[in-house]
Amino acid sequence: MFSNKSVANKEVEVLPPNPSHCKDCDDLEPHERAPPRDLRVKRILASCLFLLSGTIHAATADRSTFRSAFASVDVGLDTDPVSAFWQGAPAVYAEVDSWGHMMPAYRTEIRSRWTKSNLYVLFACPYEELYLKPSPSAAEETYGLWNWDVAELFIGSDFHNIRRYKEFEVSPQREWVDLDINLDLPDHTVGWTWNSGFQVAARIDPKAKIWYAGMRIPFSALNARPPIVGDTFRANLFRSQGPPDHRRSIVWKAPMSDTFHVPEQFGLLELVDDKSK
Repeated sequence: MFSNKSVANKEVEVLPPNPSHCKDCDDLEPHERAPPRDLRVKRILASCLFLLSGTIHAATADRSTFRSAFASVDVGLDTDPVSAFWQGAPAVYAEVDSWGHMMPAYRTEIRSRWTKSNLYVLFACPYEELYLKPSPSAAEETYGLWNWDVAELFIGSDFHNIRRYKEFEVSPQREWVDLDINLDLPDHTVGWTWNSGFQVAARIDPKAKIWYAGMRIPFSALNARPPIVGDTFRANLFRSQGPPDHRRSIVWKAPMSDTFHVPEQFGLLELVDDKSK
């Protein structure tokens, strides 16, 4: 039985023992006792943050990879994105400028497929105003094509010397140029005399204001050994669009520079086994 006792004319309530108190807990060593509630909460939050950071890292890595889907046979170059060859193929988007600012009006879709012999790439390029070279010639290589409207692929198989890679360009008028890039040379454009044997196709849809470009690049120009599923290449994708007074650069992985030639900023192109990857 419990009572109230008067202390200095104030009523003090004497409470019964807490029935939930564990008498044996006082005999436990400190490391054997359950951690305080706030410590348990902190541990749970730390675990959640760890899992979230892993998810963010995986998503970031995924956005840095351009997947190319395997095709069993080679085909003629096709610039129709809804054709059987291209439909459902993995895509990435060049949608930022060289400094990473979004450029939604120029969001460029790029798809890729590969066979045992060739790498195929398709660009769909929205435009406002085309800047085209007068008197174009698709019969031979066009030096300086990068000064006009072009779609470009930079790609390299050397992960030890990333300053060596190949550059492929195509214009809306089916002009082309390929370069063997060595950034350690005083002038890396001397590599334009190299010939990869790649093929191009292009067409302009003036009603939709989109131009399309296709590339078929022999793997023999990229690597000494035949391609297999899981092979990766260092790569980046670019567009130059419009006349000099309002020139636009549209890129996949922002180089954070006035030049596209920043291999440290490249992503990866990965060869996968089918279109569902």
